Amino acid sequence: MAAAAVILEPLAVPCSSRGVALAAARSPRTPRRSGLLLPRFSGLRCAPLPSRVWAAAPARPRALGRGAVVCEAQDTAVQLPDVSKATWQSLVLDSGIPVLVDFWAPWCGPCRMIEPLVVKLSKVYEGKLKCYKLNTDENPDIASQYGIRSIPTMMIFKNGEKKDAVIGAVPESTLITSIEKFV
Repeated sequence: MAAAAVILEPLAVPCSSRGVALAAARSPRTPRRSGLLLPRFSGLRCAPLPSRVWAAAPARPRALGRGAVVCEAQDTAVQLPDVSKATWQSLVLDSGIPVLVDFWAPWCGPCRMIEPLVVKLSKVYEGKLKCYKLNTDENPDIASQYGIRSIPTMMIFKNGEKKDAVIGAVPESTLITSIEKFV
């Protein structure tokens, strides 16, 4: 079953102060179409924030110009605590409860994608599971000791021993299934 493809070349023509006419180039397979009236784009409108929003906002390091867009979300982001070669023994191997270690690197896109999920699970399993992240670029000794060949890799340790590993940016259900075996 072959579908016929029609290529339209839009041409914007000013027609009035209230809109723009859109004329399509005629194709041999399509009948002549009349122009459409589309609303004219007049730009983004920036309105001042209500005073109660400014009062609740944290102090700004510099003055903002009129119409500036400010994102406060980066200050509220929660990150996993780091583990390194120096803290590996005390935080992971000597832990009294199971530990999930996220082996990652800053340049790894899938690692950045799965980190919020690991943070969420660390909150869900707080008190039952500790979660840390290990930068494989800064700690290649530990990564090679545990055979890390692909990142992200999440490893679960219990009583100082590696119990399970999940490789890749996997769905939440996959991580939960792995965690539930050891909690």
